[in-house]
Amino acid sequence: MEARMDLFSSPVAAKALKHIASASMALIKESTLPAVTRDLVLLRASQINGCGYCTDAHAKDLAHVGQSATRINLVAAWRESTVFTDAERAALELAEQGTRIADGAGGVTDQAWADAAEHYDHDQLAALVAFIALINATNRFAVINRQRGGDHQPASAA
Repeated sequence: MEARMDLFSSPVAAKALKHIASASMALIKESTLPAVTRDLVLLRASQINGCGYCTDAHAKDLAHVGQSATRINLVAAWRESTVFTDAERAALELAEQGTRIADGAGGVTDQAWADAAEHYDHDQLAALVAFIALINATNRFAVINRQRGGDHQPASAA
């Protein structure tokens, strides 16, 4: 399977991707949301969306910052594991519900929001929502384009 096109060779796609990346970088710099929580959320949404490119990147980025293989591997089964904090579990639930909006599940439940609000302040919740929205957009670019995973180098990540 090859990528359908070089998205960066299209001025329109490149501009859209540049704006998504810029928004993500601004959030990373300004948010007090823990970086590991952010990357767990990005990984889980990417897994749900079947995005090999982003799953590869976020799993490797988590390993690069010292997260164990056990934690990384159990993101896909976080409900059935003991290696995540209550705060991380709340963020992962919010990410799942926010990613599965179109699955007819009714959107994000009040309980999921309340659970996240127990652990994160207003700005951190806003960052979580923004990261969930941005990773879902990024996943769609990659999945529609058949962007393959496997080549990400964490040291090159910003």
